[in-house]
Amino acid sequence: MTESKRTGDGGALGTSPQDAKPDSDEARSAFTPPLGVPLPPVPEPEGSAFQPPTLAAGSPASGSTTGNHPLPSRSAAQHPAFTPPEGIPVVRLPSEAPWQDRMRAMLRIPVAERPAPERSEKPESEGPPVPRILDLTLRIGELLLAGGEGAEDVEAAMFGVAHAYGLDRVEPTVTFTLLSISHQPSLVDDPITASRTVRRRGTDYTRLAAVFRLIDDIMAHEATLEDAYGTLAEIRRNRHPYPGWLLTAAAGFLAGAASMLVGGGPTVFVAAAIGAMLGDRLAWLCAGRGLPEFYQFVAAAMPAAAMGVLMNLYGSHLPGGGHIQSSAVITGGLYALIPGRALVAGVQDGLTGFYITASARLLEVMYLIVGIVFGVTMVLYVGVSLHAQLNPDEALHTYQNAPVQLLAAMALTLAFAVMLQCERGVLAIVTLHGGVAWVVYGALHYQAGLSPIAATAVAAGLVGLFGQMLSRYRFASALPYVTAAIGPLLPGSATYFGLLAFTQGKQDAGVASLAKAAALALAVAIGVNLGGEVARMVIKFPGGGPSRRAAKRTRGF
Repeated sequence: MTESKRTGDGGALGTSPQDAKPDSDEARSAFTPPLGVPLPPVPEPEGSAFQPPTLAAGSPASGSTTGNHPLPSRSAAQHPAFTPPEGIPVVRLPSEAPWQDRMRAMLRIPVAERPAPERSEKPESEGPPVPRILDLTLRIGELLLAGGEGAEDVEAAMFGVAHAYGLDRVEPTVTFTLLSISHQPSLVDDPITASRTVRRRGTDYTRLAAVFRLIDDIMAHEATLEDAYGTLAEIRRNRHPYPGWLLTAAAGFLAGAASMLVGGGPTVFVAAAIGAMLGDRLAWLCAGRGLPEFYQFVAAAMPAAAMGVLMNLYGSHLPGGGHIQSSAVITGGLYALIPGRALVAGVQDGLTGFYITASARLLEVMYLIVGIVFGVTMVLYVGVSLHAQLNPDEALHTYQNAPVQLLAAMALTLAFAVMLQCERGVLAIVTLHGGVAWVVYGALHYQAGLSPIAATAVAAGLVGLFGQMLSRYRFASALPYVTAAIGPLLPGSATYFGLLAFTQGKQDAGVASLAKAAALALAVAIGVNLGGEVARMVIKFPGGGPSRRAAKRTRGF
């Protein structure tokens, strides 16, 4: 009787040894059973003694747990909280959608929720060469950031290149001078991180367009890794499309056209052009000696201001001379120096959530403007001491002839596009774009009586809208179509009047004029960015796609 009870303790009656419950701790202790009682069975040397419970009759083979509660069906869980066993669905966008839209939408999604983009399946015996892909991605991002692209656009390009070559879990990061990218093969592997510093920055929109064409080929899987390296090397070796003398002539042409916008005549045009060309050559000399960019802008601003003072003192003695608007000469020289490209990029980075990069760009703009102020103010102080009659109101008598202003605005835009090293095929479109922007500004300000700040914002918004549409049509960067077209809208005259008021001891008028210049600059930058965002929201491609999430929270809490 005792033996049968002991047997019942070792395994349940009517069950097989495989289904028996595990032995208690006493069975493996030093306890010695009484005489006549067999020893407990020895446990298996491999594996665990635990066995799963037997499924009840009629229960499904799958879809149940160790208990009696089955898992919910797939139809009941339409939005699972965790990654489903069949994987995250692939994002499929039509080929007509630009890669910028696809990558911006992906960047705003966290890594854990980010779906894998669609790419061509290529049988490979080994995995992708991660270090070389990261290096190529950083080199492409360096050229884009050095060319003036916004931080979000640079991250989107880096993200697209890495994904096109098979790296899914990547995180690019862009600041003002530092680019980094991190790739984690899986959740249990250590991430691989690479970084690159942008040492030198320059404006060459022809090179920028070539980089965008390379990215398009990579995203279309038409360029292998080695082909991309070769193309990138050719882009770096290519010379600028325009020689140095043509860039200097373009600076003078820009200053002369800008002087005509504020009431200058032929003599003022020539004087402003000479001053701007002298300033450009002086800035190149300072750059060749290794001086920082701040001192280059100081040197570039001084000849234009000096030419204006000379025209005021001795312009009446010129053949056919008379009263010459010297303020128009100085204002034209300032148009060639105002860093509109950096200002637009800084405001765009701030509006898209890249606050560190935006702060650095705006700080750069502030330093450059202080350099311009320093150079012009020194010359104006000398002119005032020489009894130059510099009147802030003389440059306000602009041409009443609208065609003259339109031609001057288009000439200014064309010269600005040449200075930005735009492609020759883009010059005609950009020139027309700048003329449209000036027509809108003139109609709103001079005809409708709208304030100059509001008229500037509307005109800049159209510039951003048309620039974004042209860039989508050509699958290229929007900068060549936007930066030069905002040239006629830059606050050159308001900046000069503020500086002149300070040199004449009129601090209140100086602060008011400089505040107006800052408001006009912000209106230009915000208008351009808003126009681009409107283009992204309005233009729809067949097939749709993931929406672009907001950069930050949309409420103040």
